[in-house]
Amino acid sequence: MPHTCWRYEIFGKEAENDSIYSLKPLTMIHLTRRERFNAAHRLFREDWSEEKNMEIYGKCSNPNWHGHNYVLFVTVKGELKAELGYVVDLKVLSHIIREHIIDKLDHKNLNLEVAFMKGRMASTEQIAMAIWEELEPHLQPLDIELHCIRLEETENNFVEYYGK
Repeated sequence: MPHTCWRYEIFGKEAENDSIYSLKPLTMIHLTRRERFNAAHRLFREDWSEEKNMEIYGKCSNPNWHGHNYVLFVTVKGELKAELGYVVDLKVLSHIIREHIIDKLDHKNLNLEVAFMKGRMASTEQIAMAIWEELEPHLQPLDIELHCIRLEETENNFVEYYGK
């Protein structure tokens, strides 16, 4: 069931107070697009010894890297556009996610080849945060907001990030 907010409108313009004017419902919709990518990474700190990295990060600190089949869920929110019947054109949303995220991550080494991951630990948490930062500016012109990035590293482990 969609979440319904209320706002005041006076002659088609939003009012600033709750005077005698009637309420018009505003329908806020959350929409999620799923994408997939495969990538390699290594959890390690350069300022630690190999032994300490292995102690802290275990197999995830393999010096020869390891990979995952990631599943990315991008959830946006916005008003239902009555004249179109939807919040955003899914083809446009998919294109933006592909161009700015998937094409940069898929079949890459996250530690070495992905510009927006430079200087970050390649943990699932950090990847999700970096995806948010990379994607958010490209969604604003569509009159939608980024609501959540969910990144599944394995079938048992995933992260959800809701922004700052």
